[in-house]
Amino acid sequence: MFAKVASLFGVGTVDDVPEVSAPRGDFAERVLVLDRDPYLAVADAGLRLISVFDDLKYDRADMDVLSGPMRRRVRDKLALLGFVQASGHVFENRAEDVRMILPKFRALGASPFDAMNDTKRREQDYFVLTPTQTACQMIDAYSVDEAVERIKALIVKHPVNLLRLSDYLERNERHQAFQGAIGHLKYVQREAVAAEPLRSRRALR
Repeated sequence: MFAKVASLFGVGTVDDVPEVSAPRGDFAERVLVLDRDPYLAVADAGLRLISVFDDLKYDRADMDVLSGPMRRRVRDKLALLGFVQASGHVFENRAEDVRMILPKFRALGASPFDAMNDTKRREQDYFVLTPTQTACQMIDAYSVDEAVERIKALIVKHPVNLLRLSDYLERNERHQAFQGAIGHLKYVQREAVAAEPLRSRRALR
C-alpha cells in the first residue's frame, strides 16, 4: 500500500447538524449487508464503524489513508443502501437520516488514533475507516481485553498495520497496557493472512 495521496478524493466539511434520534433498528440490520463484500465490514455495530480492506502486508511507513479505489468501493456499495455523496468525505441517506463519514486527509505523519478527532458525528452516523484506524477506535473505546478480542475478529477479515499502530500508542495507561498484546495480534494476523480466504485477496486498485 504505497503512494496513495495521488488517488485521494477531495475533502469537504460536515456542517453543524441538530441531534436526532438513532436510526431505526431495521437500518442497523440492513447495513450488515456490507459484510457480504470481502472488502467491507461492519467492524463494530455499537461504535458504528465500517472497515474497508486495505492490504495483507504492511510496512510501518505505509500511509494509512482510504485510497481512491477504496473510496470508490465504499461509494458503489453505499449507493445500494440509498446513500449519495454529499461532500468529499460524507455519504448521506436522507430517508434514514444517517451519514457515513470518511476521514479527512491529514498530515502524512498523523496518528491513526486521531483520524476522526476533528470530525463531528451524530449519534446515528457511522465512521468509514481503514482497518488500522478502526482498531485504534476500538482501543480507545474498550478495556484492553475487550479491544484485543474485537481486533482479533477484525484482523482475520481486514488485516491491520500493527507496526504503525504500535508506533503511535501513547504513554497513557490504556495504550501501554495494550502494547503487550501486539505480539499476540501479530501471530493471529500472520496465521490469517497465510490461509484462505485472505491469502488470495488483493488490495483494491
